[in-house]
Amino acid sequence: MADGKYWNPEIETLPRDKLEEYQLEQLKKEVRFAYENSPYYRRSFDEAGVKPEDIKQLSDLAKFPFIDKKTERDTQGVGSFLGELCAVPEDDVIFMSTSSGSTGVPTMSPFTQKDFDEWQDVESRWFYQTGMRKNDRYIHALNFSLYVGGPDVIGAQNLGALCIWGGTLPSERLIFVLKTYQPTCIWTSPSYAWYLGETCKKNGVDPAKDLAIKRIYVAGEMGGSIEATREAIEELWGASVYDFYGLSDIFGACAAMCDEKDGLHIAEDHILVETVDVRTGEVLKPGEVGELVYTTLRKEARPMIRFRSGDIGYIDNTPCKCGRTHGRIHVTGRKDDMFVVSAVNVFPSDVEAVVRGVKGITGEYLIRVYEKDYTCRYDVTIEKEDSNTAESDEALAERVKNALKARIGVKPANVIVEKEGTLERSTHKAKRIIDERKLTYSI
Repeated sequence: MADGKYWNPEIETLPRDKLEEYQLEQLKKEVRFAYENSPYYRRSFDEAGVKPEDIKQLSDLAKFPFIDKKTERDTQGVGSFLGELCAVPEDDVIFMSTSSGSTGVPTMSPFTQKDFDEWQDVESRWFYQTGMRKNDRYIHALNFSLYVGGPDVIGAQNLGALCIWGGTLPSERLIFVLKTYQPTCIWTSPSYAWYLGETCKKNGVDPAKDLAIKRIYVAGEMGGSIEATREAIEELWGASVYDFYGLSDIFGACAAMCDEKDGLHIAEDHILVETVDVRTGEVLKPGEVGELVYTTLRKEARPMIRFRSGDIGYIDNTPCKCGRTHGRIHVTGRKDDMFVVSAVNVFPSDVEAVVRGVKGITGEYLIRVYEKDYTCRYDVTIEKEDSNTAESDEALAERVKNALKARIGVKPANVIVEKEGTLERSTHKAKRIIDERKLTYSI
C-alpha cells in the first residue's frame, strides 16, 4: 500500500476531477443511507422538501439542511440510546467517544467496526505523510478517557511504529519516559509542548540535545498553525512540529500538515468540505473565509450531513507542493467567544456556572484572556462576600480554582479575590471578558 512518500498513493494523488467524481459517488450513497436509516435525517429532509435523488452534483448538497452541536444534543438519547441521528443499531457499534461537554451535555460519537478501521487508516496516512516510519518510537501523550483523539495511537501502530500509550502522565513522569525510552515522536497540545519543554530545561534536561524527539504532533489549539508559536516550539525541542485537526463529531484527526506546512490536508475521500457565510449560510468559493461545514462520505454509525463546525477558516484546493491533491484547510478562529487553554474549550458561561454556585462569593466575575509563553491563559477575578470572614483570600482562590478545574477541565492561571462591590455592575449586558490576545482568533 505505502510507498516511499505516500501511505495510499492512489487516493492521495488522485487528480482533482477524479477525486470529485469519487466524492459525488460516495455522497449519493451517504445521503441515501442517512435518509433510509436515520429517523432525524428522514424527518429533516422531508421537512426541507429534499430527497437523496436531488444529489446530481456536489453543489446540490447546498439544498440540504444544516446540523450542529445543538442538533446532536437535541437528538441524543431520543428513541434509542444512540439517538435519532444514528443510522445503525447499537449492536453494530463497537466504540464511542464523547465530547467534553463544555457547551452543554457531552455528545457521543459512535463508530461501527468499518468506521473505526477506516478512521485509523486515515491516522496512519497523517503520520506517514510527516515522515513517521516503522523505526520510530512514538509516545501518545493525549487523554485516553472518552477523548476521540485517544485511539489515534492505533494509526501509528498500524504503520508499524513502536508505540507507547502515555496518556496524561504527570510532567515529571513523562520526562522520565522521554529520557529512558528516547521516543522520536510525540503528540500533545501546543501549550503543553511548550510547557513540557520548559519544564525539561528547569530540571536540567535540554529537550533539543538530551532527548530524541524529532517530530511533535499538536492538536486541540490553534498554536500549531500559528507560525510564531510553531517555530518557538521547534526551536525549544529541536524538532519539527505538525498541526493536526480533529472533531469529536467525525473522528480523531480529520486533517494534518505535511512537510510543506501550508495548511492541513483534509481527508477528502472521507469528508466533503464547504465554507459558508456565518450569517446567511450561503456557500462560499474555495479560498473565501467563512464557517467550515463538513459532510461525512463513508461513515455508517452516525452520518454527518452538513455539520456546522463553528470553526472559521477556508479551504485551498490547489495542488500542494508535496504532490497530494486533497484540499488544505486553514482554521483562523471560532465564531463564538470560546477560548482554548491547554487543548480544553473554555466558555464564559461555564465560568459563570461555577462562580454562581460557589458559597462565600458574590457571583460577580471578570475573565481576562491573554497570551504568555506562546500559550493562551486566563485569569478570573471574583468578589469575596463581606460576610465570609473566616476564609482567607488564598484559600478561597484555591477553592474556586479547583471548582473551575472540575467543571471545565483546566484551572485559570490566577484567581484574583477582590472585596464585595469592586466589580462593575450593569443593568444591561455586563462585560465579563477582557481579551488581551494580540493574534486574530476570529473574524
